[in-house]
Amino acid sequence: MESNYYSLELNRSNRVTRIFQLAFGILCAVIAVIWAVLNINMLKSNGTLWITIVLLLGFAYFQIISGLGRAEKFIEFSQSSIKLKNNSLFPVRVLNAPDIKKIEAFPLNLVFFLSSGKKLILRFGTTYTEIIEPVRKSLQTFCTRNNIPLEFKTEEL
Repeated sequence: MESNYYSLELNRSNRVTRIFQLAFGILCAVIAVIWAVLNINMLKSNGTLWITIVLLLGFAYFQIISGLGRAEKFIEFSQSSIKLKNNSLFPVRVLNAPDIKKIEAFPLNLVFFLSSGKKLILRFGTTYTEIIEPVRKSLQTFCTRNNIPLEFKTEEL
């Protein structure tokens, strides 16, 4: 089985957008450092100014990783593992087939029950529903190949 990659983003950014994100992130980081250096005396006396620097550096970090293409959310099925990045800021999680006890597939999310007792939820949402059916088909193929119980459930209110 070749690797099946599905982007969970609403739209993929092009090269120009990513260059601007990278440049803007670097600019924000530079401004945060300059702000701290120029206002070092005020930072010592007034602790709330640190909030400005932390927010600028956090935004700069997000813009830089977005510009480098490291913030894209995706799910990828391979022969014996699932790579999942369902949050822009956190790293990729690799779920190996022996570590998965069971999977429940709901109409708008997937719940992975791990052997360690933890559960991991992937929420699709209602904005980009075209990706749900291909992901479910690849998931079914993955589960069949690796003998993992897969249960399709419907949510009723």
